[in-house]
Parts: sequence; C-alpha cells; structure tokens
Amino acid sequence: MKYKNSQHFSHAQQDKTGVLITNLGTPDAPTKKALKPYLKEFLSDPRVVEVPRLIWWCILNFIILNIRPARSAKAYATVWTEQGSPLMQHTQNQCTALEKVLGEKYGDNVVIDYAMRYGTPSISSVMDKMFQQGVRKLVVLPLYPQYCASTTGSTFDAIAQDFTQRRWLPDFKFISHYHDNPDYIAAVADKIKAHWQKHGKTDKLLFSYHGIPKRYLTNGDPYHCECYKTSRLIAEYLELDKDQYMTTFQSRFGREEWLKPYTDHTLQALPKKGVESVQVVCPGFSSDCLETIEEIGEENRDYFLEAGGKRYEYIPCLNSDDVHIQLLAQMIESELEAWHPTKQENLDERQKRAKALGAEQ
Repeated sequence: MKYKNSQHFSHAQQDKTGVLITNLGTPDAPTKKALKPYLKEFLSDPRVVEVPRLIWWCILNFIILNIRPARSAKAYATVWTEQGSPLMQHTQNQCTALEKVLGEKYGDNVVIDYAMRYGTPSISSVMDKMFQQGVRKLVVLPLYPQYCASTTGSTFDAIAQDFTQRRWLPDFKFISHYHDNPDYIAAVADKIKAHWQKHGKTDKLLFSYHGIPKRYLTNGDPYHCECYKTSRLIAEYLELDKDQYMTTFQSRFGREEWLKPYTDHTLQALPKKGVESVQVVCPGFSSDCLETIEEIGEENRDYFLEAGGKRYEYIPCLNSDDVHIQLLAQMIESELEAWHPTKQENLDERQKRAKALGAEQ
C-alpha cells in the first residue's frame, strides 16, 4: 500500500490538535552496540554532512563507524543516569510540564508529545500515534533556539518525508527559531543572574554554541548570525561591556574549518591573556546533554585549568525550569490561537455563527 491509512478511522471521530516538541536524539544505551546505529542514522543525514554521498558513505561505513562508537560510548557513560540519557530525561520532563500547562487551557482537545530526530522515539512513530488519536492540526516546535539547516531544517525534512507517505495530511505549523524571543533572552539572562547571585561573577562570560562547518555559513545558513544576535541580546540584558563576554563554537567534527572562535582553543588561550576565571553558558541548547555536561562541564574545564586558569564554572541550560516551560507554552499558544478559542464565550459565538451558516444540522 502506497499511503498510510488511519486505523479504525471514523468520520465521527473528534478532531484534535497535536503539539510535537522535538530534539536531536540520543542512543538507547551508553554502549558501542547502541551508538553504532544511532551515529549511522545521524551522520547519514545529508543535512548534517554535506559531502558527496558515495564518498561520504565509504568514509562513514569503513572508517568512522569502526572507530567513533566506542569512543562516544565512553563519553556517554560519564553522563548517563539511572533514568537514562540526560537529554531524553529533560525532554520528557519538558513534555510533561507542557502537558500540564496547555492542558489547563485546552483540555483534551490538544495532544502534546515529543520525538527525537535520530533514535527513539522517532518523529514518524510519534506522529502515527498522534494521528490515531484524531490529530488533524499539528504544531511542531524543534527545541533549537537558533535556526540551522543541520538541525531545524533536518527536522522539517523528517516531517515532510513522513507526510509524503500519508493519505490525510494535517493543517501544519512549524516554529523554525526563537533566537531573539524576548522571553527566551530574559530566561537565559535571569539564569545567569541567579548563578551570579550564588557564586559571583568571573573575568569573562563565554556563550558557547554547537559549531557547524564554515562553508555552511558562506552558503547562506543563518545560524552563525542568530547565535551572535542571541549573545548580544543577553549581554545587553545583563548590561555587559563587549570585553566582558565572548561568543565561541564547540563540538567540531572532521578536518575542515568550522565556525570560529573555537571554544576549546579560546579556553586554552585565555589564561595567557590574564583571564583567570570564566563562566560558560550554552544558549543554543534547550536541554543539558553530552555536549554541555561532558564537553563543556568537564573536558573544556580541564583545558582551561591546565592552561593556568583558576576558576571555571558551567551554567546549566534552562531544561524544565518553570520560566522555560512558560516561554515554550507561550510560543505554542500563539500558533494555537487561530485554531482554539481560549474562552467558552468565544467557542459559543463560533458555534452560533456556524449554525447560522448551516454548518451544523
């Protein structure tokens, strides 16, 4: 059968609206066996690695997948908890919190769920479940504040690919970025302020974002510019001078040039410039994960201290903080507004108009 049909479909089924939040993904376990299929799916995505497919297929399957899974498994093991991957745990908590906030306003007319771009639960499997529940309108919020083709664009690809296989397509809204949303800027800035109140300030504040190859920027990807705008707006909110903060990029992969300055190189060089204390925050991540906990919280901490630094602190992501849930809910509600009246009198008024027009029998 070419197209997916809805099981147990009935025209009498109540139409619902779905809200799907997505994140990058995580392996099912911190093991080489679990990492290999996860990395293969991730690194096979042409949005992630823009290299001619045949050349990349050989590099990926004959070299990378024989070396990287074991190395990555060791890193994941350092952050794994009894509940599993931190990224998975935080995303689940965010979904549960959003269910509570949105449920109070919309009741069971709105279905909230989460999915991962790579690994499980997959976007397609979660949308299957939502559509079986009667979802006919869908809002998707990728949890990436700054747009990037490798993340946000890839998420859209997965949804679009799924839609090509479905008989009935939902009304659809996609939130592509929120890098300059005032509530997001305030939430990150206030998190930094709270850290300062408890621990004091340092010589320098670093905004560290996940890197991408520089040629993606030169080819027109707005990610670099959106990261710098986020940093500037947060710094303005905090009333920082330009010499009090920096924007850097982490998590390089491969040999080509990536966005600069590199976080690790910057931290290794700062002590020689008289910077003895730094705090690092990662505004490009909605949830703490391997790249923030292990790479920033541990690996780059060692680089700085070994280079002569005296004090290093990582400021956690927003995760499921109340202020984060509220701003995510507000963004979602702005998309739901046209579909769902929030007051009973508005609903009654619409029903009256529909009846007058002969829409109800």
